[in-house]
Amino acid sequence: MAKPFLVTGAAGKTGRYAVRQLLERDAPVRALVHRADARSDELAAAGAEVVVANMLDLAAVSAATRDVTAAYFAYPIIPGLLEATAIFAEAAAESGVGAIVNMSQISARRDAVSNAARQHWLAERVLDWSPVAVTHLRPTFFAEWLISFYQPDGTLQLPFGDGRHAPIAAEDQARVITAILRDPARHAGQVYRLFGAEELNHQQIAAEMSAALGREVRYVPVSLDTFSEQLRDKGFGEHIIQHLRAVAIDYRNGVFAGTNDVVRSIGGSEPMTVREFVTRNKQFYDDRSTIAYW
Repeated sequence: MAKPFLVTGAAGKTGRYAVRQLLERDAPVRALVHRADARSDELAAAGAEVVVANMLDLAAVSAATRDVTAAYFAYPIIPGLLEATAIFAEAAAESGVGAIVNMSQISARRDAVSNAARQHWLAERVLDWSPVAVTHLRPTFFAEWLISFYQPDGTLQLPFGDGRHAPIAAEDQARVITAILRDPARHAGQVYRLFGAEELNHQQIAAEMSAALGREVRYVPVSLDTFSEQLRDKGFGEHIIQHLRAVAIDYRNGVFAGTNDVVRSIGGSEPMTVREFVTRNKQFYDDRSTIAYW
């Protein structure tokens, strides 16, 4: 019997799409989730082997990596990334995992002001030291941000000034992830920046959203302090607030800008435009109570 692919963060944005896309190709999948809930039930119903494990538990992660052919590693923006990465690298090496696809971020660098971004850069280095072949992915801001930060009054209130980026959907990222998992040798040692179809500023993004929804969406620039307070009011922790403040400055300075053909050349299809993404996800804008992206 074929060895499974391991997808961590399998109930998250990129993870659940990666699970589905692998299953659609008749590949066996072990889906690692932090807790059992309706999302993990959906993965199991689709045919995945669901494993509930804490990524900071070496024994549990070692069990999850056993008899795995290749693995996708993703960790949320919460404290613990470096420990989780070291645990995963050790478990993967001990278990003989053939390759790892690592979800990093475009702002990952040695001198990043964001603690999380700097930790992602260090996590890349930890995986590079591992004997397991690794491919790093560095996406720009997810298109899903356009749902998470959409306000009931039809505004996007963000501290991004006139900066630009090409929003990339989690589904398109998953196409790259699954393609690399299925042919890892070709991509070993590579670092891929991931972008969506079109680079836009937030005024242009709001115009595309307006066209998709048939009602006005406005971009309202706010200060970093206002943004931070809005995040606190929504229950965000200080780790992610510090990260989002820092990357907002990075964004203004062009760190998140750019385009390339990685989604098409590796993932096999053109990435979604902003208008296509919003049209596909219109129900989230029509019913704000359904939103669960964070």
